[in-house]
Amino acid sequence: MTNPLIIACPLPPSWRGYGQRRRERTSKAQPRPVPARGRVPRISRLMALALRLDELVRTGVVADYAELARLGHVSRARISQILNLLALAPDLQESLLFLPAVERGRDPIYLAQLQPLTAILDWRQQRCLWHTLQGVPKLQQSR
Repeated sequence: MTNPLIIACPLPPSWRGYGQRRRERTSKAQPRPVPARGRVPRISRLMALALRLDELVRTGVVADYAELARLGHVSRARISQILNLLALAPDLQESLLFLPAVERGRDPIYLAQLQPLTAILDWRQQRCLWHTLQGVPKLQQSR
């Protein structure tokens, strides 16, 4: 009869078993980042969507706004409402993108409030109405 062949070699620590491996991972793992409190306001998400949809049409990825409506399963009127945000002054667009997170309750600004602003072509008038919408007195307005 032949003698069995025995091969002995040390195994790395991660192969020692499930419990051991789990302890090693948690001891070396870095603490998880704390998620930001609150949620991004809906109007901020809509502003970002408007910028993205406009880019898709300008670059030719999507043929036109009607196709965007079909792809998004929304009406063409809804696409127009969202894309109307692009008629706002650039600093107002930036303000919408960087609104503070909503921790509870309703959003402070919603799309229906901004639709009249998008119909105004003069950016100075838009800014005045924007400050009024935010409740900032005229003395504190910049620009």
